[in-house]
Amino acid sequence: MHERVSIHQMCFAGAALSDFVQQCRTLGARRIGFISPALLAPGGLAAARAALTGDDIAVETVAHVFRAGHLSRDGNEWRESRDSLARLIDIAAGLGARSIYMLTGGHGGLAWEEAADCFCEAIAPCVERAKAAGIELAIENASALYAEIHIAHSLADTITLAEMAVVGVCIELFFCWAEAGLPALFARAMPRCQLVQLSDYVYGDRSLPARAVPGDGAIPLERIVGCLLDAGYAGAFDLELLGPRIEAEGAPAAVARAAVHASGLLNHLKA
Repeated sequence: MHERVSIHQMCFAGAALSDFVQQCRTLGARRIGFISPALLAPGGLAAARAALTGDDIAVETVAHVFRAGHLSRDGNEWRESRDSLARLIDIAAGLGARSIYMLTGGHGGLAWEEAADCFCEAIAPCVERAKAAGIELAIENASALYAEIHIAHSLADTITLAEMAVVGVCIELFFCWAEAGLPALFARAMPRCQLVQLSDYVYGDRSLPARAVPGDGAIPLERIVGCLLDAGYAGAFDLELLGPRIEAEGAPAAVARAAVHASGLLNHLKA
């Protein structure tokens, strides 16, 4: 597997930490991504450390929902969310992770700018904590169908929010591949880009999520990944596969095919 390909825990959702890491070892992955509930659960850090015994796999990232509810001007409503992120930063640092990427919390009744200000205020102490711990914080772009837990639904808005919060960007290609002006957006994001997530989309799919194995769908991955590389992206390409197509094929087979395709693409592009 190409050294810049990472496998995300969401590919094997529901699997124990040890089983997920073993699946990644079997596939030859050198980088993996965790989801925060598994690490924040009692014994999560110890379980992750035990699974990662050895130096063959590095923790690339941790996915985290900062607030599983709406953002608010009332700091008492998100104090617990801030505390959880602070704890996750310490856990991620203990695992040698590179980054934590987040969903922000929902819009509620706030205008976008108001919600953005609330998020920035809420995470400000954690930004400094992460910097001191050597962890990059980032925000990903996600569909407006996740508006109950997120406010950044286009890549442009995600970059704007990241600039406001002084954090990084995780580019989720599944949710931005059809946006206009991608080369310019990639160039703007690049100083902050911590992670790129790869999957594919088949025209006509309507389920959420509706991921496909890279190479099975319509996303022009060679052109888009080439554009990212031309913009100077030097980080990992994280495979996050879930949905009916992945379930029908079976995660081990689907992820194995995805890793082969992504590795071949990166080799072809001399990444």
